[in-house]
Amino acid sequence: MLKEFREFAMKGNVVDLAVGVIIGAAFGAIVTSLVADVIMPIVGAITGGLDFSNYFLALSSKVTETNLVDAKKQGAVLAYGSFLTLTLNFFIIAFVLFMIIRLMNKLKRNEAAAPAAPAKPSPEVVLLTEIRDLLKKT
Repeated sequence: MLKEFREFAMKGNVVDLAVGVIIGAAFGAIVTSLVADVIMPIVGAITGGLDFSNYFLALSSKVTETNLVDAKKQGAVLAYGSFLTLTLNFFIIAFVLFMIIRLMNKLKRNEAAAPAAPAKPSPEVVLLTEIRDLLKKT
């Protein structure tokens, strides 16, 4: 059973998938930081200092705090600001992936458009060409 598991785990597709998941997690962390540390402060500055992460709607009369973390401790809240931030994350990730795939497709088209080197004729073709040339001489 251990040998069968090793064969399964070492198949190319499984290893490729594992690498993809690890790179995807790292890419997700980069995008999360981009949104939280770069884009959202710019959006906040444009909108007059608004911070979407603290936008929430209290679902309980016990909630009196204006900070989301403290409000969650007091009772149920609908944190729509977090949802907006995650939705923005999604659109940024989708756009970046679109740009990467677009670039890859463009590079593939350029490779396909490049003229291929002429293929060497097979030995049979060379031999037949020599025979033809000899026959022409006679």
